[in-house]
Amino acid sequence: MTKVKKSTGFPSSDLVRAVLKGHSGLGLAFAALLYLVCLTGTIAVFANEFQRWENPGAERMQMMSADAVQAAYLGAMERTEGPVEHVLILMPSEDRPWPTLRFDAEDGTQTTWIADGAGRITGKVREGWTKFLTRLHINLHLPQSWGIFIIGLTGVALLSSLISGLLAHPRIFRDAFHLRLGGSRRLQEADLHNRIGVWALPFHITVSLTGALLGLSTIIIGAIGLAVFQGDTAKVYAIFTPPHPAADARPAPPLDLRPLFATVAARAPGERINYLVIEHPTEMGAAAMFEVEDGSSRLANANSYAFDREGKLYYEQKAADNNVGQQILGSLGLLHFGWFGGGVIKIAYALLGLGLTYLAAGGVNIWLARRRDKGRPAPGWESVWTATVWGQPVALACAAFTALFTPLVAPLIWTWGIISIAVLGAAALLPPATLSRFGRAITGALLIVLALAHPAFLGMGDSMALIVDGALGLLGLGLLATVVGQVPMVRKASQPA
Repeated sequence: MTKVKKSTGFPSSDLVRAVLKGHSGLGLAFAALLYLVCLTGTIAVFANEFQRWENPGAERMQMMSADAVQAAYLGAMERTEGPVEHVLILMPSEDRPWPTLRFDAEDGTQTTWIADGAGRITGKVREGWTKFLTRLHINLHLPQSWGIFIIGLTGVALLSSLISGLLAHPRIFRDAFHLRLGGSRRLQEADLHNRIGVWALPFHITVSLTGALLGLSTIIIGAIGLAVFQGDTAKVYAIFTPPHPAADARPAPPLDLRPLFATVAARAPGERINYLVIEHPTEMGAAAMFEVEDGSSRLANANSYAFDREGKLYYEQKAADNNVGQQILGSLGLLHFGWFGGGVIKIAYALLGLGLTYLAAGGVNIWLARRRDKGRPAPGWESVWTATVWGQPVALACAAFTALFTPLVAPLIWTWGIISIAVLGAAALLPPATLSRFGRAITGALLIVLALAHPAFLGMGDSMALIVDGALGLLGLGLLATVVGQVPMVRKASQPA
């Protein structure tokens, strides 16, 4: 009698074991970087709110006239030393209700000014904390090309981890609401890791995919250039970006923006200008490009109009006519950071981002717990990982506190780096439980002090700044509450006699 071989089905147990091994290896290899990127990305969702927190005294407005923009532009030009290469003017918006003017000098220096409703320059924008946070997430404060590339690889690693995690757990959807709480720590961590991974899977895939595309865009464009245009990447960029004006370096008065505003208003009546970019403003070859919302529900919903010095329209691109590539490119950043749909979407992104941050940290916790259950504990690595997980909130809180005293980014980078190294050094002296307790307590205390000190140092002129302070204070109290019951003296005092 011939035995019939039982079908193993898909995926086979051998494939599951192999994928699980790869999933674990990939997570461990990128663990610290994944955790840092997920944590900073979660906080960076509120970048605009933090910029208002840093500038609570700025005059708030819903719109700004062309005359006021021209006055602010000329006033900032007078305050800027040396020839100006580009000017970026961000118009008032709901998220950031005041205008800023960034001047890029030919020597590479950048200066960003803020103006009031009449176009008077009121000073330089404070953006040390906001810039520190977003740059840490985008390029780790490394040279931009290298940093963005590393972040892109991290996005690929995160996306690969999500896919391999699904393949390594064939029952993951069937057990989507099965939690084993209160028993083995390893099983509890594993269930939470898998459940959070499934519950927010569309978000996880969206964030990791958009992050990978944004980070690796230079390589993608280079590959397209090699494949289609014999290595000429300029032709690839030309598909997505407006052409540059004809070069004419002869000196000229600063470009007059008022007639250009009038032309845009005639072409797009009632539509809001997001920003305008001025190239070589004091040369005969000066040009200005306006990005204007078209009022549609598309994510990439901006029309572009570019004018030369004479006011002639030499480029126009309607959002409705964008090709698929332009629509994708225009939507990547909004989808990645949750900068669409208002405050509700941002809060949802922050909560989902915290879940993704937990996934990044939980994978290593599961690996360490599995080693412990097998009789091969790694207390040294447990301390290092705990110092990594709780050292970053401490370091970021210290950097935010430093921002109260300086508008510069460099001191914040040094503060963050020194605190991060110091906490890692403490891993050689303290056990994981103590590191975790100290990390939560110090972070909570710093956030409370930050919330109280911010109004004293920078003022209370903006309601959004008060909301941010309130959120920081509540978060600090929440972290302290997780520690109170674990402090031996408090625990002993709470026990009945």
